Amino acid sequence: MKVLLFDVDGTLIRAGGAGRRALNQAAFLLYGKKNSCSELSLAGRTDLYNFGEAYRAATGRRPTRAAVELLHREYLKLLPRYVSAARRSGRYQIPAGLKTLLKRLSRDPRVLLGLGTGNMERGARIKLAPSGFNRYFRFGGYGSDARHRAALLKKAASRAKAHAREPFGPRDVYVIGDTPFDVAAGRAAGYKTVAVGTGFAEWKDLRAARPDHLARDYRNMKTWLSWFELN
Repeated sequence: MKVLLFDVDGTLIRAGGAGRRALNQAAFLLYGKKNSCSELSLAGRTDLYNFGEAYRAATGRRPTRAAVELLHREYLKLLPRYVSAARRSGRYQIPAGLKTLLKRLSRDPRVLLGLGTGNMERGARIKLAPSGFNRYFRFGGYGSDARHRAALLKKAASRAKAHAREPFGPRDVYVIGDTPFDVAAGRAAGYKTVAVGTGFAEWKDLRAARPDHLARDYRNMKTWLSWFELN
């Protein structure tokens, strides 16, 4: 079995800044400060981290679990509106070759497709809804599982066992992401890593992260399948 754990933002879809806009608006409604997270670096981080930093930027106070959860709930109320707006305006994008690759992988009995994302699960599902990709991913590791990405990836691999027809080991798990954070987390968890230049990181930074494999996009299916040992 091969367990393929995909990041969401920048890897499976680009939601046109919907997440940041929703978080900014949620912080404004709760705390009265505009654009509190506009200058924060959110890509590759977990929502637990991002919401905490947004709270800190909006209030100047140290975030508590209760404060982060309140911000999360407000964010989820707003997120569908911003994702829909991105789709209508053409800012919601799916990387080249991805639809074809996912369809091929989903039909292979040797493959388990999962999410390995810093998004909370409901937020991830909302962002993926316009793409139609939710049906491919029956399990995952999410920002609600851990503050650190390596830990949530391990949670995803643990959940994969309930769906596996055969045993698999750490070297049968692949982390696919668009930032050096994804590569570092996958390596820390003991998994193979694939970096893809469809998101928010500079190409030179992806190369410097030294993933096991590196691609501009998903168009060369033969190469992708060879990386997963599925040829």
